[in-house]
Amino acid sequence: MSVSVEPTPVEPSQNHSAPANAGGAGSGGSAPGAETAQALRPHAEQAFAAELAALAAQDDRPRPARWKLSPWAVATYLLGGALPDGTVITPKYVGPRRIVEVAVTTLATDRALLLLGVPGTAKTWVSEHLAAAVSGDSTLLVQGTAGTPEEAIRYGWNYARLLAHGPSRDALVPSPVMRAMAQGMTARVEELTRIPADVQDTLITILSEKTLPIPELGEEVQAVRGFNLIATANDRDRGVNDLSSALRRRFNTVVLPLPETPEAEVDIVSRRVDQIGRSLDLPAAPDGIDEIRRVVTVFRELRDGVTADGRTKLKSPSGTLSTAEAISVVTNGLALAAHFGDGVLRAGDVAAGILGAVVRDPAADRAAWQEYLETVVRERDGWKDFYRACREVSA
Repeated sequence: MSVSVEPTPVEPSQNHSAPANAGGAGSGGSAPGAETAQALRPHAEQAFAAELAALAAQDDRPRPARWKLSPWAVATYLLGGALPDGTVITPKYVGPRRIVEVAVTTLATDRALLLLGVPGTAKTWVSEHLAAAVSGDSTLLVQGTAGTPEEAIRYGWNYARLLAHGPSRDALVPSPVMRAMAQGMTARVEELTRIPADVQDTLITILSEKTLPIPELGEEVQAVRGFNLIATANDRDRGVNDLSSALRRRFNTVVLPLPETPEAEVDIVSRRVDQIGRSLDLPAAPDGIDEIRRVVTVFRELRDGVTADGRTKLKSPSGTLSTAEAISVVTNGLALAAHFGDGVLRAGDVAAGILGAVVRDPAADRAAWQEYLETVVRERDGWKDFYRACREVSA
Protein backbone atom coordinates (compact mmCIF):
# COMPACT_ATOMS: atom_id res chain seq x y z
CA MET A 1 0.00 0.00 0.00
CA SER A 2 1.40 3.38 -0.97
CA VAL A 3 0.98 6.50 1.08
CA SER A 4 1.15 10.11 0.00
CA VAL A 5 3.03 12.19 2.52
CA GLU A 6 1.78 15.74 2.88
CA PRO A 7 3.87 17.45 5.54
CA THR A 8 2.67 20.61 7.13
CA PRO A 9 3.64 23.40 4.74
CA VAL A 10 6.27 25.79 5.98
CA GLU A 11 5.83 29.36 4.86
CA PRO A 12 9.04 30.84 3.45
CA SER A 13 10.69 33.36 5.67
CA GLN A 14 9.99 36.97 4.81
CA ASN A 15 13.34 38.09 6.17
CA HIS A 16 15.53 37.34 3.18
CA SER A 17 18.13 39.61 1.70
CA ALA A 18 19.98 38.69 -1.49
CA PRO A 19 23.68 39.44 -1.60
CA ALA A 20 24.67 41.47 -4.63
CA ASN A 21 26.09 39.40 -7.46
CA ALA A 22 29.64 39.82 -8.60
CA GLY A 23 28.26 41.46 -11.75
CA GLY A 24 26.53 44.29 -9.86
CA ALA A 25 22.94 45.36 -9.45
CA GLY A 26 22.02 44.80 -13.07
CA SER A 27 23.22 41.21 -13.16
CA GLY A 28 19.96 39.56 -12.17
CA GLY A 29 20.22 39.06 -8.42
CA SER A 30 17.35 40.10 -6.20
CA ALA A 31 17.60 43.53 -4.63
CA PRO A 32 16.98 43.57 -0.89
CA GLY A 33 13.78 45.27 0.25
CA ALA A 34 12.80 46.64 3.60
CA GLU A 35 11.11 43.38 4.56
CA THR A 36 14.13 41.28 3.49
CA ALA A 37 16.94 43.21 5.11
CA GLN A 38 17.55 40.90 8.07
CA ALA A 39 18.62 37.62 6.47
CA LEU A 40 22.38 37.20 6.68
CA ARG A 41 22.56 34.42 4.13
CA PRO A 42 19.48 33.83 1.92
CA HIS A 43 18.95 30.51 0.18
CA ALA A 44 20.10 30.33 -3.43
CA GLU A 45 16.57 30.39 -4.81
CA GLN A 46 15.93 33.63 -2.91
CA ALA A 47 19.25 35.38 -3.53
CA PHE A 48 19.12 34.69 -7.26
CA ALA A 49 15.36 34.68 -7.78
CA ALA A 50 15.54 37.23 -10.59
CA GLU A 51 18.06 35.18 -12.54
CA LEU A 52 16.03 32.00 -12.10
CA ALA A 53 12.87 33.78 -13.23
CA ALA A 54 14.62 35.23 -16.29
CA LEU A 55 15.93 31.80 -17.25
CA ALA A 56 12.52 30.19 -16.80
CA ALA A 57 10.84 32.86 -18.94
CA GLN A 58 13.22 32.31 -21.86
CA ASP A 59 13.82 28.59 -21.47
CA ASP A 60 12.05 26.82 -24.35
CA ARG A 61 13.98 23.55 -24.12
CA PRO A 62 12.51 20.26 -22.85
CA ARG A 63 12.35 19.96 -19.06
CA PRO A 64 12.34 16.69 -17.12
CA ALA A 65 9.26 16.07 -15.00
CA ARG A 66 8.80 18.68 -12.24
CA TRP A 67 12.00 20.52 -13.12
CA LYS A 68 11.76 24.30 -12.97
CA LEU A 69 14.34 24.66 -15.77
CA SER A 70 15.73 22.56 -18.60
CA PRO A 71 19.15 20.92 -18.10
CA TRP A 72 20.66 23.54 -20.42
CA ALA A 73 19.20 26.38 -18.33
CA VAL A 74 20.38 24.76 -15.08
CA ALA A 75 23.93 24.59 -16.46
CA THR A 76 23.69 28.20 -17.64
CA TYR A 77 22.52 29.26 -14.17
CA LEU A 78 25.59 27.65 -12.59
CA LEU A 79 28.18 28.64 -15.18
CA GLY A 80 26.82 32.06 -16.12
CA GLY A 81 26.09 33.67 -19.47
CA ALA A 82 23.95 36.25 -21.26
CA LEU A 83 20.34 35.60 -22.26
CA PRO A 84 18.83 36.83 -25.56
CA ASP A 85 17.07 39.68 -23.77
CA GLY A 86 20.38 40.91 -22.32
CA THR A 87 19.94 39.50 -18.82
CA VAL A 88 23.32 38.60 -17.35
CA ILE A 89 23.47 35.32 -15.45
CA THR A 90 26.36 35.46 -13.01
CA PRO A 91 28.55 32.37 -12.65
CA LYS A 92 27.96 30.42 -9.43
CA TYR A 93 30.71 27.90 -10.18
CA VAL A 94 34.00 28.64 -11.92
CA GLY A 95 35.42 25.43 -13.32
CA PRO A 96 35.25 22.95 -16.20
CA ARG A 97 31.92 23.15 -17.99
CA ARG A 98 31.82 19.41 -18.53
CA ILE A 99 31.73 18.76 -14.78
CA VAL A 100 28.54 20.80 -14.44
CA GLU A 101 26.99 19.20 -17.51
CA VAL A 102 27.65 15.70 -16.18
CA ALA A 103 26.21 16.64 -12.77
CA VAL A 104 23.05 18.12 -14.29
CA THR A 105 22.60 15.16 -16.65
CA THR A 106 22.93 12.75 -13.73
CA LEU A 107 20.05 14.45 -11.95
CA ALA A 108 17.93 14.01 -15.06
CA THR A 109 18.38 10.23 -14.79
CA ASP A 110 17.44 7.83 -12.00
CA ARG A 111 20.94 7.84 -10.51
CA ALA A 112 21.80 9.96 -7.50
CA LEU A 113 24.69 12.43 -7.63
CA LEU A 114 27.74 12.35 -5.33
CA LEU A 115 29.90 15.48 -5.37
CA LEU A 116 33.37 14.51 -4.19
CA GLY A 117 36.45 16.63 -3.57
CA VAL A 118 38.83 18.05 -1.01
CA PRO A 119 37.38 20.50 1.52
CA GLY A 120 36.70 23.93 0.08
CA THR A 121 36.00 22.95 -3.54
CA ALA A 122 32.43 24.33 -3.47
CA LYS A 123 30.61 21.00 -3.11
CA THR A 124 27.94 22.40 -0.81
CA TRP A 125 27.66 25.56 -2.90
CA VAL A 126 27.16 23.58 -6.12
CA SER A 127 24.73 21.22 -4.39
CA GLU A 128 22.60 24.12 -3.17
CA HIS A 129 22.47 25.87 -6.53
CA LEU A 130 21.68 22.65 -8.39
CA ALA A 131 18.72 22.00 -6.08
CA ALA A 132 17.56 25.61 -6.38
CA ALA A 133 17.65 25.53 -10.18
CA VAL A 134 16.11 22.06 -10.56
CA SER A 135 13.42 22.15 -7.87
CA GLY A 136 13.21 25.77 -6.82
CA ASP A 137 13.93 24.68 -3.23
CA SER A 138 17.37 23.96 -1.77
CA THR A 139 16.16 23.46 1.81
CA LEU A 140 15.35 19.70 1.73
CA LEU A 141 18.64 19.06 3.49
CA VAL A 142 20.10 16.40 5.77
CA GLN A 143 23.33 17.52 7.46
CA GLY A 144 25.61 14.56 7.97
CA THR A 145 27.46 14.21 11.27
CA ALA A 146 28.75 11.35 13.40
CA GLY A 147 25.47 11.56 15.34
CA THR A 148 23.03 11.68 12.41
CA PRO A 149 20.25 9.17 13.23
CA GLU A 150 18.36 6.98 10.81
CA GLU A 151 15.25 9.10 11.37
CA ALA A 152 16.96 12.05 9.70
CA ILE A 153 16.94 10.15 6.42
CA ARG A 154 13.77 8.05 6.77
CA TYR A 155 11.17 9.50 9.13
CA GLY A 156 10.52 10.13 12.80
CA TRP A 157 7.53 10.31 15.10
CA ASN A 158 5.65 12.90 17.06
CA TYR A 159 5.92 11.00 20.34
CA ALA A 160 3.02 12.77 22.01
CA ARG A 161 0.68 11.61 19.26
CA LEU A 162 2.40 8.23 19.04
CA LEU A 163 1.83 7.54 22.73
CA ALA A 164 -1.72 8.88 22.65
CA HIS A 165 -2.98 7.18 19.49
CA GLY A 166 -0.33 4.72 18.36
CA PRO A 167 1.38 4.69 14.93
CA SER A 168 -0.60 6.76 12.46
CA ARG A 169 -0.16 9.16 9.58
CA ASP A 170 -0.70 12.10 11.92
CA ALA A 171 2.10 10.92 14.22
CA LEU A 172 4.62 10.48 11.40
CA VAL A 173 7.24 13.19 10.90
CA PRO A 174 8.68 12.98 7.37
CA SER A 175 12.37 13.58 6.76
CA PRO A 176 13.58 15.95 4.03
CA VAL A 177 14.30 12.90 1.87
CA MET A 178 10.76 11.55 2.34
CA ARG A 179 9.30 14.94 1.48
CA ALA A 180 11.42 15.12 -1.66
CA MET A 181 10.25 11.64 -2.69
CA ALA A 182 6.60 12.53 -2.22
CA GLN A 183 6.85 15.89 -3.99
CA GLY A 184 9.21 14.92 -6.82
CA MET A 185 11.97 17.27 -5.70
CA THR A 186 15.71 17.22 -5.07
CA ALA A 187 16.98 16.27 -1.61
CA ARG A 188 20.48 17.00 -0.35
CA VAL A 189 22.71 15.04 2.05
CA GLU A 190 25.79 16.94 3.21
CA GLU A 191 28.97 15.17 4.38
CA LEU A 192 27.70 11.68 3.59
CA THR A 193 30.88 9.97 4.78
CA ARG A 194 30.50 11.48 8.25
CA ILE A 195 27.22 9.62 8.74
CA PRO A 196 27.53 6.18 10.44
CA ALA A 197 27.68 3.34 7.92
CA ASP A 198 24.46 1.68 9.06
CA VAL A 199 22.60 4.98 8.67
CA GLN A 200 24.14 5.57 5.24
CA ASP A 201 22.76 2.25 4.06
CA THR A 202 19.25 3.49 4.73
CA LEU A 203 19.61 5.19 1.36
CA ILE A 204 20.10 1.94 -0.56
CA THR A 205 16.42 1.05 -0.85
CA ILE A 206 15.49 4.67 -1.46
CA LEU A 207 17.94 5.00 -4.35
CA SER A 208 17.51 1.57 -5.89
CA GLU A 209 13.77 0.90 -5.43
CA LYS A 210 12.69 4.55 -5.19
CA THR A 211 10.62 3.43 -2.22
CA LEU A 212 10.68 4.14 1.50
CA PRO A 213 8.88 1.44 3.53
CA ILE A 214 6.94 2.41 6.67
CA PRO A 215 6.61 -0.99 8.37
CA GLU A 216 4.84 0.46 11.43
CA LEU A 217 1.92 1.41 9.18
CA GLY A 218 2.24 -1.40 6.65
CA GLU A 219 2.68 1.26 3.98
CA GLU A 220 5.36 2.84 1.83
CA VAL A 221 6.20 6.11 0.15
CA GLN A 222 6.98 5.78 -3.53
CA ALA A 223 9.09 8.46 -5.15
CA VAL A 224 7.30 10.41 -7.85
CA ARG A 225 8.97 11.57 -11.03
CA GLY A 226 11.38 14.43 -10.44
CA PHE A 227 12.84 13.00 -7.25
CA ASN A 228 16.59 12.72 -6.94
CA LEU A 229 19.31 13.16 -4.36
CA ILE A 230 22.59 15.06 -4.22
CA ALA A 231 25.18 14.00 -1.65
CA THR A 232 28.55 15.56 -0.86
CA ALA A 233 31.68 14.03 0.63
CA ASN A 234 35.28 15.14 0.85
CA ASP A 235 38.45 13.24 0.02
CA ARG A 236 39.99 13.92 3.42
CA ASP A 237 37.24 11.89 5.12
CA ARG A 238 38.08 8.59 3.49
CA GLY A 239 38.18 5.98 6.20
CA VAL A 240 35.86 7.88 8.54
CA ASN A 241 32.76 6.07 7.34
CA ASP A 242 33.49 4.70 3.89
CA LEU A 243 30.52 4.10 1.65
CA SER A 244 29.57 0.47 1.14
CA SER A 245 30.03 -0.82 -2.40
CA ALA A 246 26.25 -1.30 -2.61
CA LEU A 247 25.59 2.34 -1.78
CA ARG A 248 28.41 3.69 -3.93
CA ARG A 249 26.93 1.91 -6.96
CA ARG A 250 23.75 3.95 -6.53
CA PHE A 251 25.63 7.20 -7.11
CA ASN A 252 27.24 8.77 -10.10
CA THR A 253 30.36 10.42 -8.67
CA VAL A 254 31.54 13.80 -9.93
CA VAL A 255 34.86 15.06 -8.57
CA LEU A 256 35.11 18.82 -8.07
CA PRO A 257 38.76 19.83 -8.51
CA LEU A 258 40.67 22.71 -7.07
CA PRO A 259 40.95 25.68 -9.47
CA GLU A 260 43.38 24.84 -12.27
CA THR A 261 45.12 28.22 -12.51
CA PRO A 262 45.98 31.03 -10.09
CA GLU A 263 43.91 33.42 -12.22
CA ALA A 264 40.81 31.22 -11.87
CA GLU A 265 41.27 30.98 -8.10
CA VAL A 266 41.77 34.74 -7.75
CA ASP A 267 38.57 35.26 -9.75
CA ILE A 268 36.62 32.89 -7.50
CA VAL A 269 37.94 34.48 -4.31
CA SER A 270 37.27 38.00 -5.59
CA ARG A 271 33.68 37.19 -6.58
CA ARG A 272 32.77 35.52 -3.31
CA VAL A 273 34.49 38.14 -1.17
CA ASP A 274 32.58 40.82 -3.05
CA GLN A 275 29.26 39.02 -2.49
CA ILE A 276 29.94 38.36 1.19
CA GLY A 277 31.32 41.85 1.75
CA ARG A 278 28.23 43.51 0.30
CA SER A 279 25.95 41.42 2.48
CA LEU A 280 27.99 42.60 5.50
CA ASP A 281 28.15 46.24 4.30
CA LEU A 282 31.92 46.05 3.93
CA PRO A 283 33.79 48.16 1.35
CA ALA A 284 34.33 46.70 -2.12
CA ALA A 285 37.47 44.61 -2.61
CA PRO A 286 38.99 45.85 -5.90
CA ASP A 287 41.59 47.96 -4.07
CA GLY A 288 42.76 44.78 -2.39
CA ILE A 289 43.19 42.63 -5.49
CA ASP A 290 46.97 42.51 -4.93
CA GLU A 291 46.44 41.06 -1.46
CA ILE A 292 43.97 38.51 -2.84
CA ARG A 293 46.61 37.41 -5.34
CA ARG A 294 49.15 37.07 -2.55
CA VAL A 295 46.82 34.97 -0.40
CA VAL A 296 46.02 32.71 -3.35
CA THR A 297 49.72 32.42 -4.25
CA VAL A 298 50.69 31.46 -0.70
CA PHE A 299 47.90 28.89 -0.44
CA ARG A 300 48.65 27.33 -3.83
CA GLU A 301 52.39 27.09 -3.24
CA LEU A 302 52.07 25.55 0.22
CA ARG A 303 49.27 23.26 -1.01
CA ASP A 304 51.34 22.06 -3.98
CA GLY A 305 54.61 21.81 -2.06
CA VAL A 306 56.51 23.87 -4.64
CA THR A 307 56.81 27.53 -5.61
CA ALA A 308 54.96 28.82 -8.68
CA ASP A 309 58.17 28.87 -10.74
CA GLY A 310 58.90 25.25 -9.79
CA ARG A 311 62.35 26.08 -8.43
CA THR A 312 61.87 25.57 -4.70
CA LYS A 313 60.31 22.58 -2.99
CA LEU A 314 58.28 23.37 0.12
CA LYS A 315 56.95 21.53 3.14
CA SER A 316 53.17 21.34 2.94
CA PRO A 317 51.31 22.07 6.19
CA SER A 318 48.59 19.78 7.52
CA GLY A 319 45.68 22.07 6.61
CA THR A 320 43.83 21.95 3.30
CA LEU A 321 44.46 25.62 2.38
CA SER A 322 41.41 25.51 0.15
CA THR A 323 39.78 28.22 -1.90
CA ALA A 324 37.07 28.48 0.76
CA GLU A 325 39.72 29.23 3.39
CA ALA A 326 41.25 31.88 1.14
CA ILE A 327 37.82 33.51 0.88
CA SER A 328 37.54 33.47 4.66
CA VAL A 329 41.01 34.99 5.14
CA VAL A 330 40.32 37.82 2.69
CA THR A 331 36.84 38.50 4.10
CA ASN A 332 38.24 38.75 7.63
CA GLY A 333 40.99 41.01 6.34
CA LEU A 334 38.44 43.24 4.65
CA ALA A 335 36.52 43.53 7.92
CA LEU A 336 39.73 44.53 9.72
CA ALA A 337 40.46 47.16 7.09
CA ALA A 338 36.92 48.52 7.30
CA HIS A 339 36.64 48.71 11.08
CA PHE A 340 40.22 49.32 12.20
CA GLY A 341 41.93 50.73 9.11
CA ASP A 342 41.28 53.03 6.19
CA GLY A 343 39.08 50.61 4.27
CA VAL A 344 41.86 49.48 1.94
CA LEU A 345 42.91 45.85 2.20
CA ARG A 346 46.61 45.63 3.07
CA ALA A 347 49.13 42.94 3.94
CA GLY A 348 48.68 43.47 7.67
CA ASP A 349 44.96 42.78 7.39
CA VAL A 350 45.40 39.28 5.91
CA ALA A 351 48.57 38.19 7.71
CA ALA A 352 46.88 36.92 10.87
CA GLY A 353 44.26 35.04 8.88
CA ILE A 354 46.93 33.33 6.79
CA LEU A 355 48.82 32.30 9.92
CA GLY A 356 45.66 30.79 11.40
CA ALA A 357 44.88 28.89 8.21
CA VAL A 358 48.42 27.55 7.73
CA VAL A 359 49.45 26.72 11.30
CA ARG A 360 47.01 24.06 12.48
CA ASP A 361 49.63 21.82 14.06
CA PRO A 362 51.72 24.19 16.23
CA ALA A 363 54.86 22.07 15.92
CA ALA A 364 55.13 20.84 12.32
CA ASP A 365 53.10 23.56 10.63
CA ARG A 366 54.88 26.47 12.31
CA ALA A 367 58.25 25.14 11.15
CA ALA A 368 56.96 24.80 7.58
CA TRP A 369 55.52 28.32 7.68
CA GLN A 370 58.71 29.90 9.05
CA GLU A 371 60.77 28.15 6.39
CA TYR A 372 58.45 29.41 3.67
CA LEU A 373 58.60 32.96 5.01
CA GLU A 374 62.38 33.06 5.12
CA THR A 375 63.22 31.19 1.93
CA VAL A 376 60.44 32.36 -0.38
CA VAL A 377 58.49 35.40 0.86
CA ARG A 378 61.52 37.29 2.13
CA GLU A 379 63.29 37.07 -1.24
CA ARG A 380 60.26 37.83 -3.45
CA ASP A 381 60.24 41.23 -5.15
CA GLY A 382 57.44 43.53 -4.01
CA TRP A 383 56.55 41.38 -1.00
CA LYS A 384 58.54 43.20 1.69
CA ASP A 385 55.41 44.62 3.36
CA PHE A 386 53.79 41.19 3.31
CA TYR A 387 56.91 39.61 4.81
CA ARG A 388 57.05 42.18 7.63
CA ALA A 389 53.35 41.76 8.42
CA CYS A 390 53.62 37.97 8.55
CA ARG A 391 56.77 38.13 10.68
CA GLU A 392 55.02 40.44 13.13
CA VAL A 393 52.04 38.13 13.69
CA SER A 394 54.25 35.01 13.71
CA ALA A 395 56.57 36.30 16.41
